Amino acid sequence: MSDLPNDETRRDFLQTGVAATAAAALTGAAAGQQPATATGLPTRPLGRTGVNVSIICLGGWHIGDVRDQNEAVRIMHTALGEGMTFFDNCWDYHDGGSEEIMGRALSADGGKWRRACFLMTKVCARDARGVRSQVEDSLRRLRTDVIDLMQMHEINFDNDPEWVVEQGGLEELLKIQKEGKVRFVGFTGHKSPHIHLKMMPVHQWQTVQMPINVCDHFYRSFARDVIPAAQKINAGVIGMKTLGGGSRAAGGGKFVKDNVATVDECIRFALSQPVASVVTGIDSMEVLRQNLRIGREYRPFEAAELQALLAKVRPQAGDGRHERFKSTIDFEGPYHRRQHGFA
Repeated sequence: MSDLPNDETRRDFLQTGVAATAAAALTGAAAGQQPATATGLPTRPLGRTGVNVSIICLGGWHIGDVRDQNEAVRIMHTALGEGMTFFDNCWDYHDGGSEEIMGRALSADGGKWRRACFLMTKVCARDARGVRSQVEDSLRRLRTDVIDLMQMHEINFDNDPEWVVEQGGLEELLKIQKEGKVRFVGFTGHKSPHIHLKMMPVHQWQTVQMPINVCDHFYRSFARDVIPAAQKINAGVIGMKTLGGGSRAAGGGKFVKDNVATVDECIRFALSQPVASVVTGIDSMEVLRQNLRIGREYRPFEAAELQALLAKVRPQAGDGRHERFKSTIDFEGPYHRRQHGFA
């Protein structure tokens, strides 16, 4: 009689092993989470910053994609009023348009909305002069004297960790932080865990942003490889690409459109990881209400639920077909393509 397992046994073994690995990753995911207020969202500590942020973050790219700017402002004011107090942005989103419309929203009513918001944006340059110029641009567009979190954006190329040091960009950003124009400093990227791991020792980052989703668990996993490194220095982990990218109002992210998982499953899985917050694309009031509901109803997966979800996702997750932002240059921003000499 053969000692080799049959197909059913092998399948059960793999699924059990996958679920056990995921369950280990989920342990303590909501450590320090504070319950929602009557109208708000739960919050979690942002690493060692001493700040708690809402577990759902309003994404800057999508808010800049709302055609009616008055509606975009209304979405942001509603989000803040409902407890979604963590806002994302970036210097190059919509050629600065995203920061400008967000600045208009936050400066309204005597700046009360800015006082309610933990504001994050990102700098794209690697050189000192470019970093200084872009930070000043962001301060002006966002109509604020201080940016709560400034992250070095799209650390997606193998030589980016060297460039931020050699070209002086990081040193200049730290000078700006000492000047009080930026409170906290971190970095982002979506290409490869090994590039994040090269970037981690460059500085004692206070935050790090990365793809966190149901497919990431099986393909070039940031959750498995990078989150432990971030935890060692108590850097706040911010999740993104939770739905695989794509517009929400136009039918959902890629994972939803491709029937990989539902919106609720995707966001709930990401929130079950050891993250402080998850950046979500919000381009309509309907999507805002949906994400508020998911955040308020969040509860960690039971073991059986988690195993069922991972078993559903695994057959189409391991080859990267749904996470091409990890394997191609197609998802790099125009600024960063030019920066590295690509068309």
